[in-house]
Amino acid sequence: MTTTSEALDALKASIDRMPDPAGRVEAAALEAELAAAYGVRHAIAVSSGTAALHTALVACGVGPGDEVLLPAATVIMTVSAVTAAGARPVFVDAAEDGRGMDLADAAAKTTERTRAIVPVHLAGRTDGLIELAAYAQSAGLHVVEDACQAQGSTTQGRAAGTVGSIGCLSLKDGKIISCGEGGYLLTDDDTLAARAAAYRTHWLTPAPGAPAASRRGMNYRLAEPLAALARHHLKTLDQAVARRREQAHRLYDLVGDIPGLTVHAPAPDDAPNGYSALWRVDLNRPRDFSTRLAEARVANSVGTYRLRAAHQHPACQDLNPADCPRAAQAVDRMLAVTLQQQTTEADLHRFAETIQRETKSWAEGR
Repeated sequence: MTTTSEALDALKASIDRMPDPAGRVEAAALEAELAAAYGVRHAIAVSSGTAALHTALVACGVGPGDEVLLPAATVIMTVSAVTAAGARPVFVDAAEDGRGMDLADAAAKTTERTRAIVPVHLAGRTDGLIELAAYAQSAGLHVVEDACQAQGSTTQGRAAGTVGSIGCLSLKDGKIISCGEGGYLLTDDDTLAARAAAYRTHWLTPAPGAPAASRRGMNYRLAEPLAALARHHLKTLDQAVARRREQAHRLYDLVGDIPGLTVHAPAPDDAPNGYSALWRVDLNRPRDFSTRLAEARVANSVGTYRLRAAHQHPACQDLNPADCPRAAQAVDRMLAVTLQQQTTEADLHRFAETIQRETKSWAEGR
């Protein structure tokens, strides 16, 4: 972790240049450093992870009348990006083991209007990503990775966000590296990169087949001070991922084997980033159990942030979503305990003791 004084030093040069309405010194440098860190041709800095998703979909040509496949086991932000592009989200059920998307369901829901598929790497997990990418290629679909929680995760040695046509990552506070608020896209496709760069700044720059100012875009630029802070933290990406993984494994060890909870182990070729420690809850009323843990100050995706399968989310009912029962069960039974860089050993002990106590009490019906 870096100190406050080091972060302030990183901000000083960008602040000294202000006001600089057209300034992109820090953002351009961040993009070059991100591209080098991930081994891709292009990185495009934007104002948030949601902005990254919206921009990526537009860059892939997704628009009104199109459909986009995405897992029912997702966050509402992913759905919002699809509808912001004017497309219709089509929710895909989870695989039978609850890991990743059911490719048979994806194939059944692919139509002539389908333009893209969006895998969502919740809790830093990339379950089934390689197989999904192979299906998308066979179906002629773009893969837009929602890797906002997956900085530093890999599958078969490939970084999350670099497997599909374009990847979207977040720099929001609490992510593996952050700058308070921001995001970025990763791609090897020159055309997609040019379209994304044009769209995030009102199409003031050209893209293949679309000269500058020929289309409408958005103001999704990343502010220079935030870009400077992101550059500062990017230097510690490897150490930050290693720390988060260590925290997750430490929490697993402290909780131990306990009836009612099963560690969600990754596939042999996957290396999650430790964004959250992840268990499957095998207790009655699992959502209520997660809420109880949240009340006991163990923050988690379901109990604290009210994660639910998208087709069950109140804000998605106007989309007339199909039922996705395995996804609903997978989300309801997900215990994803939120970890932070500043989480201490004492915090981990408290989390473990609380999880053990509340699991035992819940199983006994108290």
